[in-house]
Amino acid sequence: MSQVPSDRVYSDSHEWLMDNGDGTATVGISEHAQEALGDLVFVETPSVGDELSAKQACAVVESVKAASDIYSPISGEVVEVNELLSETPELINGDAHGEGWIFRLKIADPTEIDDLLDADAYGELIAED
Repeated sequence: MSQVPSDRVYSDSHEWLMDNGDGTATVGISEHAQEALGDLVFVETPSVGDELSAKQACAVVESVKAASDIYSPISGEVVEVNELLSETPELINGDAHGEGWIFRLKIADPTEIDDLLDADAYGELIAED
């Protein structure tokens, strides 16, 4: 079974979000999502400065099986992207909840975080798959 760290929240489309405590948040895809996709071969990140709305498609991960859109879990401005993913997309396969983060954004509306799933609720969601 996939790990579901309790220090972050999750979307039902399998992105995780960790509040960095400084008005920014880090976003990636869950271990469950990367396992379902298989070996990743390409990651298209958003651009620094992009203004994203909650649930807006903003990135693409491509595996040997398929390409999938990545959605922003909350609204905000992209302040950093994981540049390492352009050369080593497999970082997500090896450490989806750590070095495989995709982008960081400046949180526009902190109350949107309350709409995401905690680790227990996300664990129940993926157990149904």
